[in-house]
Amino acid sequence: GSVPAACGGSLPSTQPPHGHWELLSHEPCPPSHHCGSDSGEARRGRAPLPGAGPTAGRDLTGASTPNLWAGPPVPIALPVRLLPGPRLRRAGYVTRPLLPLAGGRARTGCPSPVPGGAQRRARRARLARRTQRRIRPRQLAVAVIMLLEIFLTLALGIIVYLFLTRKKEETLPIEEGWWGKGQEPDSEEDTTVRPFKVETTEEELNDLFRRLDQARFTEPLENSCFQYGFNSIYLRKVISYWRNQFNWKKQVEVLNKFPQFKTKIEGLDVHFVHVKPPSLPESRSAKPLLMVHGWPGSVYEFYKIIPLLTDPASHGLSDEHIFEVICPSIPGYGFSEASHKKGFNSVSAACIFYKLMRRLGFHEFYAQGGDWGWLICTNLAQIAPTHVKGLHLNMVSVTNMRFTQLLSILLGRYFPGLFGFQDEDVRRMFPFLKKGLYRILMESGYAHIQATKPDTVGCGLNDSPVGLAAYILEKFSTWTDPEFQKLEDGGLERKYSLDDLLTNVMLYWVPGCMVSAMRFYKENIGKGIGTQKHEKLPVRVPTGVASFPNEILHTPRSWAQQKYINIISFNFMPRGGHFAAFEEPELLAADIQQFVGRVEKEELWREKGK
Repeated sequence: GSVPAACGGSLPSTQPPHGHWELLSHEPCPPSHHCGSDSGEARRGRAPLPGAGPTAGRDLTGASTPNLWAGPPVPIALPVRLLPGPRLRRAGYVTRPLLPLAGGRARTGCPSPVPGGAQRRARRARLARRTQRRIRPRQLAVAVIMLLEIFLTLALGIIVYLFLTRKKEETLPIEEGWWGKGQEPDSEEDTTVRPFKVETTEEELNDLFRRLDQARFTEPLENSCFQYGFNSIYLRKVISYWRNQFNWKKQVEVLNKFPQFKTKIEGLDVHFVHVKPPSLPESRSAKPLLMVHGWPGSVYEFYKIIPLLTDPASHGLSDEHIFEVICPSIPGYGFSEASHKKGFNSVSAACIFYKLMRRLGFHEFYAQGGDWGWLICTNLAQIAPTHVKGLHLNMVSVTNMRFTQLLSILLGRYFPGLFGFQDEDVRRMFPFLKKGLYRILMESGYAHIQATKPDTVGCGLNDSPVGLAAYILEKFSTWTDPEFQKLEDGGLERKYSLDDLLTNVMLYWVPGCMVSAMRFYKENIGKGIGTQKHEKLPVRVPTGVASFPNEILHTPRSWAQQKYINIISFNFMPRGGHFAAFEEPELLAADIQQFVGRVEKEELWREKGK
């Protein structure tokens, strides 16, 4: 406790050596001191301490001290740890240091009245300051050690918390569906891979010619070009060519120049093209590459790029990477059987294509796609990230927009660097109302129909070859270059031949698959955008993007990286649109090769690092 002064006198500024204190009874003072009555205990309503008289006195060490005024000292055995200063004072006793006298003797002052509140606080403050100045090095070391222990405990707690709450790298589950007719049989599915060839009959051709001959056309508005859709004046020319000059039997031979096969997977007959390199340099192996088409395309989109990938040296390209190409038809497209049950979406198609690649004996492979091929290959990378060595896309779309992406639409034109935009991004995206929002609204009408009531319009297209051609070919005009809308012929023959365009149309007409192809939109979009699990999962597989300038909607790299977190190649293509493999096969093949080269080098570095 605090040390009161004796009889109003001041205490020394330092403590007695070795904490030597005296414990005094409330003894009477000499009359000249006037510091209280002779019976202090009686005044306080307390009994005197047993054994203590008016002359009792002893210091805290147990040594007796002389009383300067009367009588021999009486020992008081009170341990200081059990009865500290404040409690002694409350009991009527005062503690104060022994004051040395000349000749080695010690004396004490007299007990003084309890000091006032202000004096007590001042003395306590002085005592606190003295105590702070007297912290010993050992105490300081103990304090530092305690702080270190607290810090290490907190750090360990944070590490444990992060470890327990970290998000696991989720993958999409491999679905075991059954999309065939009726109930799934108890017997095991036939896994035979059967050769397939496209065939046609005279009956099919005669039926087609009859329908073309009976076509009815509507006069277009003056100077409307392709701004109202497919111009009927040019449509007459296309139908006339189809009826009189197009040679379907010759195009069947073109289709059959590459090996084709079918195999049963989950109840569906899946059609695919499988092309191996004609030759391989010694000690070299081909890299398997899965290529997936979209709507309104088909496997025929890849017929020009396949030779560039399987035999690059013969076409003036580097043969550092030679590919074995597999091009399946999406179930419900071309010669792949359509699902007989609801719910067949991009994840279902990805599971089937994964099983196809495994059935063909490929443990690791690359995947490439645009349009629906973009989404199917993305889902494939989410399902089997350890089997997909690399993912190459010529179209990227972001379905879950974050706040920063929305903000970049407003401010990205003025602060491109803030949002990771390059000059080419700004040129392709802005003004966003015209090049983004307006174009999407103008070009997405078909998607609304097909995502809601595909059978309604699909049945009409499946019955009319003229309607089917107009519906499909209009996309090959506008999606190749939006400026083609201002041309009377839609610019179709600037990038394609009518033989190529009509061959693609025939792959919808001959198998009668337009309705099932359109249903794919309802299965994928009908439940809402951004609501499915695969839309929320990131893609960690090494990704390459070939960004073509006339794609329907440009997606900058900073947006794409929100989902594809391992983009190792993102290149702006000098020309081209939505149907990249069909329109610019050389550009796409070169970008695929450089992307695969980067993946292979990174894999080699990792192996050397081990």
